[in-house]
Amino acid sequence: MPPTSRSLPRFLFTGRALQILAHLPEFVRLYWRLFRDGRVSILAKAVLVLTLAYVVWPFDIIPDFVPVIGEMDDLGILCAGLWLFVRLCPPEVVRERVREISTRREAGG
Repeated sequence: MPPTSRSLPRFLFTGRALQILAHLPEFVRLYWRLFRDGRVSILAKAVLVLTLAYVVWPFDIIPDFVPVIGEMDDLGILCAGLWLFVRLCPPEVVRERVREISTRREAGG
């Protein structure tokens, strides 16, 4: 049975995935700036480090040689860890850093 729009994530069909990919450099800058900010708790920083360590660690919950599912667990943990990292950061710090990145992008540099 071929995949339909109901069986795949909606954002794949609305161009949302391309938007996220286009902004990937800004997301990386945001995570880096939040990680280096002294106002962000050590717990949030530990979540980020552990998330990235899991992705590069050779041992997985589901081995990567299992077709599709092996990579999906890495992707799921990466997305959840990045989301949790931002949620654990103080909202005013996140807003400040997002504004800095946005201003830099609008200035062309």
